[in-house]
Amino acid sequence: MNSRLFGVGAALSVLAVLGAGTAPASSQPRQDEHRGLPLGAADLTETRTTHTLQAGVTLTRIVRGADAPALAWTVEVSIPGGATSPDPDAPPTALKDRASADALVTELRAAGFDARGEGVVTPAVADFAGGSLGWRVRVGRFGSQSAATAERTRLSAAGYTGAAAYTGWDGNRTDRGPWRIDVLTIDPHRFRGALKASYGPDLENRETTSALAAAAGATAGVNAGFFVLDPKAGAPGDPAGVGVYDGRLLSETVNGRPGLVIQDSARRTRIDRFTWQGRVSGAGRALPLDGVDRVPGLIRNCGGTADDSPTSRPLHDATCTDPDELVAFTPEFGTRTPQGDGLEAVLDRHGRVRDLRTPRGGTLPEGGSSVQATGKDVARLAAVAKVGRQLRVQGGLKDEKGRPVPTAHDTSILNGGPELVRDGRLHVTPAADGMVQPGNPSFYYGWVHKRNPRTLAGVDAAGRTVLVTADGRSTGALGLSIPESAAVAKALGLRDAINLDGGGSTTMVAGGQVINDPSDATGERPVGDALLILPDHS
Repeated sequence: MNSRLFGVGAALSVLAVLGAGTAPASSQPRQDEHRGLPLGAADLTETRTTHTLQAGVTLTRIVRGADAPALAWTVEVSIPGGATSPDPDAPPTALKDRASADALVTELRAAGFDARGEGVVTPAVADFAGGSLGWRVRVGRFGSQSAATAERTRLSAAGYTGAAAYTGWDGNRTDRGPWRIDVLTIDPHRFRGALKASYGPDLENRETTSALAAAAGATAGVNAGFFVLDPKAGAPGDPAGVGVYDGRLLSETVNGRPGLVIQDSARRTRIDRFTWQGRVSGAGRALPLDGVDRVPGLIRNCGGTADDSPTSRPLHDATCTDPDELVAFTPEFGTRTPQGDGLEAVLDRHGRVRDLRTPRGGTLPEGGSSVQATGKDVARLAAVAKVGRQLRVQGGLKDEKGRPVPTAHDTSILNGGPELVRDGRLHVTPAADGMVQPGNPSFYYGWVHKRNPRTLAGVDAAGRTVLVTADGRSTGALGLSIPESAAVAKALGLRDAINLDGGGSTTMVAGGQVINDPSDATGERPVGDALLILPDHS
């Protein structure tokens, strides 16, 4: 165990954003026929424009298939379980068995809608055989989003639910784009700045990537790991997986899932799979911890302890629960610890118990910390935490081989998943990382199979750290499926690569501005943390 981990303490053009302070490595867009991305047909036009942001840091914009013809819009209808479904009581969803889909198609046609059923087949990846995911039901083919939305409104009036969808987001290999991808490359042999993760003033609140970059004076940056978004799932902004910042473990792992390990120097960037163990000791006894800096009882993305419900395995975008927990809090969590039933041992900066408060929740003394207990663990904490006595909190990470992971002050570890590339080969791991959810093929369909905005990170054979964003959810940028993300990472030369948080979170900042096109209707989304490239201040 490493006790110090708990110690005290609309897109603009690249040229317009970078401005006069940057030197272009290639000032004109160029066609790159030999290293084109494996997206769509081989004959697509692809341009790459590269600029140097600072010594050892380049930004490349890749646009592929810019002249692609527009594809159709449609309405995807939610399919109820129905008498023929394996689970007739299941709520409406995007995919069901063929019989349920056919029954809905018949019903919709009788109601005057141009309905059809479509089988969805997904490719095999490293730990998932792929094949048929199920059947979807769609209505009409339209030349515009507004026409598809009007049909959705008509469906809604008839008692059906659904959403307008652009067919370019389906992931068909014959699509011709367009794709828009931005790539930051950090060469450690020439880089003299710092590559750091930042969560902002505290863990429990969200900030935009651009705000985090501005606060740090960053040259560039991208959004980073998964985080809590819904207050019902915990503290919004809290990393939903491993989080090490400046060498301090501030969020426990989703056990077994991968993380991106970076150093301030941008050297020795790597991807590994992590587990975590923590304990609190006092009065001659030691108790296992369940978590760090999160709301007790709520385990976002699961992957916790054996008594968590419904599973102790990773389950992406789900919140597992446990009524009996011990969770440690550091000063970095926020201004107040979570409130609720239970007991909290409040520690001063020296680890001495200053107060035992119930119900739990409140401010911490300057430089202090705490341990909260709920359910059956209240009595256990009361037995080891005595006012005026020392309470020792320890925790540490282990890698995929079970070895302790040392973390120096210049180390950051960010959560992510699934893996995309390992040792230069495609290695996509949605099953291990909780994206294959039995009985819920619609999750895999929407999250893995379909195209979305993505943020990727990895390291190439030359030891360069590479950060990638792909815009999506628009007609001007289709986005990437997870298998396509892996293929793009490999084509960019990454030896090892991981998927970070995507969708509306995907953001890249350079020259003080957001240079990609975040997909949320409200604009740039506040996130849990970001990975920033800082200038050389030596």
